[in-house]
Amino acid sequence: MSTKKPINLSINSSLSGEARKYEIDLSELLEESLLDALKEKRSLVWIDQNGEALEAYNERIVQRGVFSDGLRTF
Repeated sequence: MSTKKPINLSINSSLSGEARKYEIDLSELLEESLLDALKEKRSLVWIDQNGEALEAYNERIVQRGVFSDGLRTF
């Protein structure tokens, strides 16, 4: 587990109050949401960086098939 770092955030005070009312841990919620957002962004960056290679591979499979085409019995 990484160390925690205090940060300052500004949020709507009524939202903060309601979160407190329902015992929502804002730090935990932010961390989980940030992890989800980062995962999505990293995925988009990876696809952008590797899109051409993926397209070339898919085209090669369409043209030549895959190694196991002659081995599959189903």
